[in-house]
Amino acid sequence: MTSLDRRTFLRSAAGAAALSLFPPAIRRALAIPANNATGTINDVQHVVIFMQENRSFDHYFGTLPGVRGFSDRFTIPQPGGTTVFQQNDGTRTVLPFYLDSTKGNALLAGGPHSWTDAHAAWDSGRMTQWPKAKGDVSMGYLNQSDLPFHVALANAFTICDAYHCSLHGGTNSNRIFLWTGTNGASAGSNPVVNNDGWDGLGASATGLTWTTYPERLQAAGVSWKVYQNMPDNYTDNSLAGFATFRKVNETLPGSPLLPYTQSLEAVAPLYKGIGNTMPDGGFLQSLKDDIAAGQMPQVSWIVSPQAYCEHPGASTPGQGGYYLQLLLDTLTANPDVWSKTVLFVNYDENDCFFDHMPPPDAPTRNADGTFAGKTTVNAQYEYFTKANPPGDSSPLVPDGQTFGPGPRVPMFVVSPWSTGGWVNSQVFDHTSVLRFLEQRFGVTETNISPWRRAVCGDLTSAFNFRNPNDAPVAALPAPTKAQADAQNAQQSALGAVPVPAAASQQMPTQALMSRPSRALPYLLHVSANADTQDGLIWLIFSNTGTAGAVFHVYDQLHLDRVPRRYTVEAGKELSDSWNALADDLGNYSLWVLGPNGFHRAFQGNVASVATGPNPEVRVCYDVNNNAVYLTIMNVGNAVANVTVTSNAYRSDGPWTYAVPAGMQVEPYWSVGAAGGWYDFTLTMAGGFSRRFAGRVETGKDSISDPAMGVATS
Repeated sequence: MTSLDRRTFLRSAAGAAALSLFPPAIRRALAIPANNATGTINDVQHVVIFMQENRSFDHYFGTLPGVRGFSDRFTIPQPGGTTVFQQNDGTRTVLPFYLDSTKGNALLAGGPHSWTDAHAAWDSGRMTQWPKAKGDVSMGYLNQSDLPFHVALANAFTICDAYHCSLHGGTNSNRIFLWTGTNGASAGSNPVVNNDGWDGLGASATGLTWTTYPERLQAAGVSWKVYQNMPDNYTDNSLAGFATFRKVNETLPGSPLLPYTQSLEAVAPLYKGIGNTMPDGGFLQSLKDDIAAGQMPQVSWIVSPQAYCEHPGASTPGQGGYYLQLLLDTLTANPDVWSKTVLFVNYDENDCFFDHMPPPDAPTRNADGTFAGKTTVNAQYEYFTKANPPGDSSPLVPDGQTFGPGPRVPMFVVSPWSTGGWVNSQVFDHTSVLRFLEQRFGVTETNISPWRRAVCGDLTSAFNFRNPNDAPVAALPAPTKAQADAQNAQQSALGAVPVPAAASQQMPTQALMSRPSRALPYLLHVSANADTQDGLIWLIFSNTGTAGAVFHVYDQLHLDRVPRRYTVEAGKELSDSWNALADDLGNYSLWVLGPNGFHRAFQGNVASVATGPNPEVRVCYDVNNNAVYLTIMNVGNAVANVTVTSNAYRSDGPWTYAVPAGMQVEPYWSVGAAGGWYDFTLTMAGGFSRRFAGRVETGKDSISDPAMGVATS
């Protein structure tokens, strides 16, 4: 709809009824039409970036319908046929369990979240060590009733379910990516992998030396400001670790408690990056004043006070919900300002909390210097191979492991161009926020590595600038400040929530519901080829989309091995082989995962197809007609009798084909009725199997996986 149509919709009785189900702050935001002067990203005049603390995606939204959570149909295989959700703490299996605030301190619970334990939990992509590395509480999750305002935001605007923190580690090492696009490695500096030494205003002589994005904005004449209460920012402003900003602090008498003024900015333009810009205690009065005076910056970063940052142990989700509500109220108080504003709400890292999705990292470096996988793009800046910077108070020995991205964290895109309860499943990380600013303001962040640019998007796919959305659905109200603070006090007085007894554990589920889902830039292909002469099974990874992607390959016959990862840029291709004959008497079983439920599985025996039928299949997309077709070829010397079975979305079939030697058939199925989603398995007697699942990307918006979830009465 156009902006005029949207106003008409909001005036209708049905629209008013739907809006009445949202908290007032969200109702106001939804009622303000987007600035639609050009129908492009240039209609955005203000970008507000609000990063909160230490929550994983599954921990917050594993039960939210329509996102890739606890009902994910394709997850990492584990030894013994278990799933990634079945973690072992050394004595027992621990499933995700509800952190019930009536039974203990659920909303403030947390655990370790540093480089060492984060990599131990991730386990180079095997994802098997969460309770052992981070404690049983790592498997705790919250329900929608614990997060009323967060759920309302997701249902009113857009939630990203493939947004990852930038690094396997803690707060400031991740926030540095948000402010600079790197942890130092791609800027030619020693990399930061922890918080020690960089989370406060120390000496400029030992500060970090590469250029930050606020400095680039300053040089380009783009207005910006960091809104924070310096005495109470929970050391969440990572600009304080940089020599340039520390030098400003050293030259201004009374800093950092000196309240920010425009006269101070005139003397020291960068002071608005580390000064006390919210002396009201951090409750956004300065932002309100700037909006009222017509001086809201083009780019703003918000740092909340400690009690409202959502960090376990310091703040509850309810307190974060209150602050989010306050921020949205502040931005929507002037409808003209909100009509031109994008608000990004993200989380710096996952704390101790489990997330089941494998982070899309560069290939793991093996002990002998080789890599488990391949990449078409330079990934040299993605590994911890140089010492931490001088001034790090707890330096770590470089271990050659990948920096990240780390686990998924929540991300909301809140704006007049992203309304309607959408999910966006493109891969993003903290550098994606800077990529969006690049697109809007034309200021390039040269610190972002080539590998990150290939794999992580720029967030523009989360918006409809041409015809802003207007499809809100029901949500729940937000807590007041008094309620949120009281909940913190109540939870602080309680002990830990008990882990359920083994016999009573149950997997959490998501209700079966599809969410509107944005079009994605992926057209991905993986096919197999059996080399019967040398006993190898080859996989070919091809990318005909417009964005790079990471493929994860798990050898199900050797799940103790590091999974291989393949980064394939748009328009490129890679191939690799497994020695099935030497390792497993010709047997192979390879499990492939990619973005947004992309899955391929290849099983068989290379020796058994050396004579007789030898089928292979290629999956092709008819984008114009939202369909898939298979090229089933037989390179053997006897007829291949194969069967194709639909595993979801279709109730017809199975289909059988007799493919003569040297010939091929091309069966075709429309998948438009299921929003482009498909899931088929091709089999032949003797254990030969090929499974292929995912979504056909047509360039048009669709729905989330309609088979993901559990039907409820």
